[in-house]
Amino acid sequence: MNQQSTLEQLQELKLSGMAKRYEAILNQPVHQQPEPHAMIATLAEAEASYRIHQRTQLYVRLSKLRYHATPEQINCTPGRGITKEVLITLSDGTFIEKAENLLITGPTGCGYAKQMIM
Repeated sequence: MNQQSTLEQLQELKLSGMAKRYEAILNQPVHQQPEPHAMIATLAEAEASYRIHQRTQLYVRLSKLRYHATPEQINCTPGRGITKEVLITLSDGTFIEKAENLLITGPTGCGYAKQMIM
């Protein structure tokens, strides 16, 4: 089996992440290409990352968010009642894994939280 047919099979099987990584590996000089077991691990990791990325992009599109901002871009002034540290801590989602409750209160649509209980 040659390299081009392998690429075509990966694409037919809808393994786009693997196909892109395999093509990148083939473009490397032969002495820099990984060992077979390392290449398989790299291809599997590339496919998993690609699928997570695609799923995330789908969820972002379906959410129809008005603003596309990251937690680092949110304005945390003292008047809003939240600090950058608290916002970053909340955005990592560890409170979910710890089964902790989170209550954010404030007037609807005001854009800031008055009180947070964790």
